[in-house]
Amino acid sequence: MIILSAADVRDLLPMGDCISLMRDAMEALSDGRTQQMLRQILPAPGGLYGIMGGVEPGSFGSKLISVVHAGKGPSHQGVVMLFDPATGAPSAVVEAGSVTAIRTAAASAMATDVLARRESRTLAILGYGEQAHGHAQAICAVRPIATIRIWGRSAEKAVAFARKLEAELGVSCEVAPSPAECVRDADIICTTTASDEPLLRSEDIAKGTHLNVVGSSRAGPSEIETKLVAAARFFGDSRESILSQGAEFINARSEGLITDEHFLGEIGEVLLGRCEGRRDDGEITIYKSLGHIVQDLAAARHVVAAAKATGRGVTATL
Repeated sequence: MIILSAADVRDLLPMGDCISLMRDAMEALSDGRTQQMLRQILPAPGGLYGIMGGVEPGSFGSKLISVVHAGKGPSHQGVVMLFDPATGAPSAVVEAGSVTAIRTAAASAMATDVLARRESRTLAILGYGEQAHGHAQAICAVRPIATIRIWGRSAEKAVAFARKLEAELGVSCEVAPSPAECVRDADIICTTTASDEPLLRSEDIAKGTHLNVVGSSRAGPSEIETKLVAAARFFGDSRESILSQGAEFINARSEGLITDEHFLGEIGEVLLGRCEGRRDDGEITIYKSLGHIVQDLAAARHVVAAAKATGRGVTATL
């Protein structure tokens, strides 16, 4: 069994490769070529404990992950476990925090490439953590971003994050005093916060904007108001997951603003041509990201193959 660290994942899972992997994974999900359990999330000391399992052509495995925002380390920590399909034996353990960070941003970039206007140049990011960083890198890989606008609860941290992005990406970065100012006239918005309450209203969003709503990964915390959900063309990674665990969608439905039919399709269905995405430049589109096990499995398999080809990782026998 090969064991791969966070450093291995970061070195062996380039964002460009992961964006392509997410496209293939989401197509496979929507095409019925995978099987998966609905993610289970349990309250745990200090945070949450998530369990995800799935089977895809030629492989199967699970992700076990903790989410503790008040901890000293990364908010998401855990492992992706892969099994040898020929023998059933555990074949790899891959650090899950880095997999989650990279594949989540890559999936949003893939959805952005499908749904956002081609000429989009202004990116607004709510948050300044690991997901915000990954999303800045990923969105810049699929659109000619000229300006990134950032908002966070700590102005000092937001400024430091802006300077970091400018140095890394060579893109002009601004810090906004409020969420509304951050997203004003933005072409693309990524919400990557741990907020329990909506940060964005429908009147904050310009026509033609695309939103990646990422921060809430369960029923409960919601980053955008229900009227914004109702006003947009709404897509997500998995229909089953969004209808049962997508907080923003669930809240809008419970208020009677939408029905289940407002979920227009999985992003994989758009990729496969089975569902129409953006129809014109004036529409607001939303991609709701909950994260999916097929994304983790695809990313982990790629890292394992690259590690074996380059001699990375350590091995162990159970």
